[in-house]
Amino acid sequence: MHNVVIIGSGCAGNTAAIYTARASLKPLVIKGVEVGGQLSLTTEVENFPGFPQGILGPELVENMKLQAERFGAVYLDGEVSEADLSKRPFRLKVEGEWLETSTLIVASGAKARWLDLPSEQKLIGHGVSSCATCDGFFYREKKIMVIGGGDSAMEEANFLTRFGSSVALVHRKDTFRASKIMLDRAKANPKIEFILNTTVDEVYDVSQNIVTGVRLHNLVTGEKWDRDVDGFFVAIGHIPNTQVFKGQLDLDADGYLISHGGARTNITGVFHAGDVQDRIYRQAITAAGAGCMAAIEAEKLLEAEGH
Repeated sequence: MHNVVIIGSGCAGNTAAIYTARASLKPLVIKGVEVGGQLSLTTEVENFPGFPQGILGPELVENMKLQAERFGAVYLDGEVSEADLSKRPFRLKVEGEWLETSTLIVASGAKARWLDLPSEQKLIGHGVSSCATCDGFFYREKKIMVIGGGDSAMEEANFLTRFGSSVALVHRKDTFRASKIMLDRAKANPKIEFILNTTVDEVYDVSQNIVTGVRLHNLVTGEKWDRDVDGFFVAIGHIPNTQVFKGQLDLDADGYLISHGGARTNITGVFHAGDVQDRIYRQAITAAGAGCMAAIEAEKLLEAEGH
């Protein structure tokens, strides 16, 4: 039986852990599928206050974890496969074992969205990736392709120019969701080629179990052609990790948690933090702020109930 269980070990979850641990609530943090969240897949973080020279994403998130552990937070490997939020204490099934908690902070984040091509899915880990930081090193002096039109696509493309001989950025439109600074940075990079109004129909070559190229499709002209590629990186957004809460917590059409004021969900005692609810800002600093808010809300509720 726990006072607080936090689902997710990214920026939001770790900040919630720091605050609840310092309040002597002995939080249990369930690390989740992507340990460390999106920050663990990020390169230089230049906009987190307090680091004038920047800091590596994995280093920042590990520092947060160590800080939470210093105050008594406990981290548990695994993910939540079932949840019963019908009454308190809430029940969560983690790696086959049920546990109970008075309050719950959902900071489970969001996972990468794929193109869902059969060939792409079969080649994940064999030339297809959603993480430039993890896999860029393997494509030194290779031909790389990035799919997407947002900030993450621009960041991935820029980062991958450190390794690849060339980086082609493919986007299905000729306008971008990316912020001006990120788009300008990518356009100013001589190693990045933009291929617009274009989608990918096929990733080659499943039979060889490696990426050798793609079939491109121009949506304006209808032209289709093949292009040699060694590394294929997908950066087209994320899907919130809320499937286990369907039918219990209020979700929007895309699966993001709906806020009921502050860090509250529709169920008393269940709070949200980070990218699992925030589809607008999606920054490390806003996730940290949200984790702080959720922790304070949980602490206040437990205090009011005499815990």
